[in-house]
Amino acid sequence: MTTDSQQDNASGSSVTFINVFEIDAAELDEFVAKWEQRARLMRDKPGFIDSRMHRARSADSRFQLVNVSHWESQEAWEAATADPDFSRRTQDAREQTKQPVTPNPGVYDVVVELAAP
Repeated sequence: MTTDSQQDNASGSSVTFINVFEIDAAELDEFVAKWEQRARLMRDKPGFIDSRMHRARSADSRFQLVNVSHWESQEAWEAATADPDFSRRTQDAREQTKQPVTPNPGVYDVVVELAAP
């Protein structure tokens, strides 16, 4: 069963891209600096709305970084991430760390939204 919200999202409304990173806490600062450079490439792409990188407060957290980006549509996100320069920089970033970086990307639709009364 699909809801009206799911049907709307399937037909091109905005989507949320979330990528959680497993990365050694000692490598965070350098990785974040390079991530920001890659994110600047995305900022100028058609359909980009916004992006935020979140850092865990505890070095013991499994996911040290969480990126949340919003795009006008799935198609806009797909076109932006197909950019060869972005792909090359993303691969380079994973290979330049001492410990492996494990990204866990996905595109999501909002299914429940709450706001303060």
